[in-house]
Amino acid sequence: MSAPDQAPAGLSLRPMEVADLPRVARMEAELFGAEAWSRQTLSAELHAAARGDRRYIVVEPGEDGQEDGQQDGRGSRDGRDGFPLLGYAGLYHGDGLGDADLLTLATAPAARRQGLGRLMLAELVESARRAGCRAVLLEVRHSNTAARSLYLSQGFEPIGLRRRYYRAPVEDAVVMRLGLRASTGPVGAEAT
Repeated sequence: MSAPDQAPAGLSLRPMEVADLPRVARMEAELFGAEAWSRQTLSAELHAAARGDRRYIVVEPGEDGQEDGQQDGRGSRDGRDGFPLLGYAGLYHGDGLGDADLLTLATAPAARRQGLGRLMLAELVESARRAGCRAVLLEVRHSNTAARSLYLSQGFEPIGLRRRYYRAPVEDAVVMRLGLRASTGPVGAEAT
């Protein structure tokens, strides 16, 4: 991808909306099981994003993507405008004076290894940069080698371990950090 917010042909990367919550909550439960955020938590986070201190995005087929309503195995069917949800992600950047936190990044299993995680991550890292943050931090399961590889490939470095951070099953989290250079664009200039 040449720039954040420029999804490949046939895909749409856009801000998460209230209408997306049923699809996001369903995918969250399927992917994260007992550790999934509840629909109420997802709703509260999305509403908190209106304050401007965090950002949530979704990826779905765009106007030239598959629109026939058939299950294509790429995501959660019966979504907004009949499109399947391919992924979603969220970032807290606060007032931009410190570090941003990647809160969640999820891709439908059948849509993995197509660059969607990288696309969403690049978009949120750029949001943090434009907000003035000095770094992006995240926690990832020690056993989640695919996610750790993605983060490493994008410049994140492991900086520590949070023992027994995850509950179901109990597992350590690897804490990773990406230092950011100053943005050349104004705060809030990222595409919505």
